[in-house]
Amino acid sequence: MEEKYRLGRGFFRDTREGIEREWLVTNGIGGYANQSIIGSNTRNHSGYLNVSFNPPSDRYTVLNKTHEMLERKGYKYNLNTQSYISGEEEGYQYLTRFELDAVPSYIYTVDNVRIKKTIALEQKHNTVFICYEIDNGGEEVTFKITPEFTYKELGSTKHHSEIQFEQELDVKTLTLIPKENREHTIYFQMSDGIFFDRSLLPTSMATPDYIYSENELHTIDIRNGSNESDSSYTPYEVVVSIPEASTKRFFLRCSVEGFEHRDGFAVIEDCRKRREALMDQAGYQDSFARMLSFSADSFIVDRKSTGLKTILAGYPWFLDWGRDTMIAFTGLTLCTNRFEDAKDILRSFVRYEKDGLLPNVFPSFDKDKPWYNTMDASLWYFYAVYQYLNYTKSKSEETFVREELYPAMKRIIKAYQEGTHFQIHMDSDGLIQGGSNLDQITWMDVRVGDWVVTPRHGKPVEINALWYNALCIMSKLATMFGEDPCNYDKLAEQVKQSFTLKFWNEEKGCLYDVIEMNDNNEEIPDDKIRPNQLYALSLPFELLDKKKARSIMSIVSEQLYTPYGIRSLSNRDKEYKNKYIGPLSLRDGAYHMGTAWAYLSGAYISALTKTYDHSKEIIARANEMCHYFEDHLQDGCLNGIAEIFDGDYSSTSRGCYSQAWSVGEVLRAYTEDVLPYL
Repeated sequence: MEEKYRLGRGFFRDTREGIEREWLVTNGIGGYANQSIIGSNTRNHSGYLNVSFNPPSDRYTVLNKTHEMLERKGYKYNLNTQSYISGEEEGYQYLTRFELDAVPSYIYTVDNVRIKKTIALEQKHNTVFICYEIDNGGEEVTFKITPEFTYKELGSTKHHSEIQFEQELDVKTLTLIPKENREHTIYFQMSDGIFFDRSLLPTSMATPDYIYSENELHTIDIRNGSNESDSSYTPYEVVVSIPEASTKRFFLRCSVEGFEHRDGFAVIEDCRKRREALMDQAGYQDSFARMLSFSADSFIVDRKSTGLKTILAGYPWFLDWGRDTMIAFTGLTLCTNRFEDAKDILRSFVRYEKDGLLPNVFPSFDKDKPWYNTMDASLWYFYAVYQYLNYTKSKSEETFVREELYPAMKRIIKAYQEGTHFQIHMDSDGLIQGGSNLDQITWMDVRVGDWVVTPRHGKPVEINALWYNALCIMSKLATMFGEDPCNYDKLAEQVKQSFTLKFWNEEKGCLYDVIEMNDNNEEIPDDKIRPNQLYALSLPFELLDKKKARSIMSIVSEQLYTPYGIRSLSNRDKEYKNKYIGPLSLRDGAYHMGTAWAYLSGAYISALTKTYDHSKEIIARANEMCHYFEDHLQDGCLNGIAEIFDGDYSSTSRGCYSQAWSVGEVLRAYTEDVLPYL
């Protein structure tokens, strides 16, 4: 696999094909830029500068995009591509190629003029550079760029009347201050050209005002049930003359951080050097692993409130979530040799341990309180710590764990034994149960008003697989730190016996998903076939013998496996939903009722290879499964792995277009359970 994406015209023969692929670049503090490969904004979250005022949160869009026009001999060539209520602008017809390495580039050809437009975010800054390289093979041409400004909360839309700025203009710099929040200022600079006041353009009844771009449609959101249109503020255009038979390079800069004199092309080179350094640091020769290692970087960001690193769950809308962070942790930080970042993340979450629980949703501001509505984030933390020690293999890291993490891990075990919030507690059989009424505390957590789509109250199968692993890990840590592991060992043995006795479904040859409790406190097993049982096989300390494990893998492979993810419910179940599309209520109803989840492929591949002892045949099969995701890297969000796919015929990205645990788990499974055995 070439470590650069080059997409020619065959990838965007029409608008419908072109909007299915998009790009993402990030700045390491929660900000990002995103757009389709044909240059259209297809989502309310699209934009060239989505900033984070309180990293990684408090996110706003301040620059939607730029659109370009080439003029020669009275002819105008509109390079803008966008859907509007009034119709389509199809500038992608001049697009010759789209490229992506560390930065996206659009290459247009108009007669004998070649235009290359590259977008780059400056690391650790809320700043974007839009750089142009124009080769003019003929007579003088005029190039016009119209920046589309806004000031809106990430993911929202605005009517043009809601976009109001105070502004100042000098020769090379435009300053905009949003009237709704004068604490923020947008700075727009150019390295070449002049500003032209668009209010001076001739008007007509059809186009009464050029200082706003109105009624922009975001096609991906529309197919998900949104009917909102968006607008931008377009007071000026940048006009650049390109002399006859010449080449010109220039750039635009937009920021919320003041004036700067950095060269935009130098920022592009910085981005490319950083990408190569990150891929080299990961240490793989395999190109697929290298590309995933760079994809991992987009999720690892600074959190201002802690002064440490954290992991964003997914783009374009998620922030840092405890469960997602711990599941993605190994792939994103350990498989990429980013051990200092890993240490930061372990530190940042353990600081917020409360009554044995880690945050489900991290606080956005110092004054905010975390949400602790998760049953599994704390248990996944044990796995993350165990993996950290396995990868670092250092006495100094053992000291770090003993001094900074181990005390909280003890508190978590005690809290789960004695009981904590959300009725989470250990039953007399040693198994963990929790949840009631409207609680949603496992990863299948959708609730719409009073409708709890997948309650899973009682004893969930993956929770107890994690509980068993936590006890085994604590036994090893106790021994490592000179303490008696006996209590952990005894309890782990009880859990293993109870687990096999109560979760094994002899009739179906797999595991029950949840042991529910009725009003008489009687245990009622839920026999829906779901992927959660994979964790009884994939985690380091297994609970079942090989015969049972192979039976489970047969059932899961037959009813849940798809090339791009594992179904959240058997396709033979009467409640199975095969599509994730349409208004939010329909999508919520399908989210955990058949929708395929890419991150679960990691557990599936690990369980498969372990269950069949990493045999040559199974490794070849698992390798092929991993490389299906290599195909996906060239689709949807380039170099990312989507959150979810439809349960049937999975191909189109759904949900977040690039998800932390999807990337992390595919990378982990590939580098832990496939590459070493090839």
